[in-house]
Amino acid sequence: MRRTGRISAEISEAYATRTDFCEVFAENMNDLYLLSFLLTADVATAEECFVSGLEDCVKGTYVFRDWARSWARRTIIQNAIRMLAPRKSQSPIADAPSDHVISSFGRMRKTGFAIGSILALRDFERFVFVMSVLEKYPDHDCSILLGCARQDIAETRIQALSHLTESSGEHPLIKAAFDSKDHEETAAPETHTAPQC
Repeated sequence: MRRTGRISAEISEAYATRTDFCEVFAENMNDLYLLSFLLTADVATAEECFVSGLEDCVKGTYVFRDWARSWARRTIIQNAIRMLAPRKSQSPIADAPSDHVISSFGRMRKTGFAIGSILALRDFERFVFVMSVLEKYPDHDCSILLGCARQDIAETRIQALSHLTESSGEHPLIKAAFDSKDHEETAAPETHTAPQC
């Protein structure tokens, strides 16, 4: 009987706890908020998406501790999809946030320009670009989450990259804006504080 209890304790220790998710959100707050903002293209909606992502994760999600960070990102993506319901056939262009809002995400000028270019995409294009290019989700996963065909994902990614190339004049700028060096300098707007759990 003791052995069963020990195995049970070892199994439960392998899963992420409420505290683990709170730490993930606190330590990765800037990145997770930026993900929310890139998907929703709206400060208030991004905040709601971020907070609901934290709430969903701490409710008792059974996921391995090593997967907590990727699970948090996936939860934010799922919440953004639920909130905006992006569809290829009816995808409006988001109103561009002010330069002040965009510049609050980083000190690097090219980072701000890249963020502004991504936010100028239509909703569906923006979701496909963020999920498949920045988050590196396979087309199959994107199609399941967005409720569309894999072909729609591939076609939309090409359109998004084309629009970003037109707005930047060169495609490498978008990639360079999100390499690890620039990404480390990215910061959420100053009004945000660490989540309270």
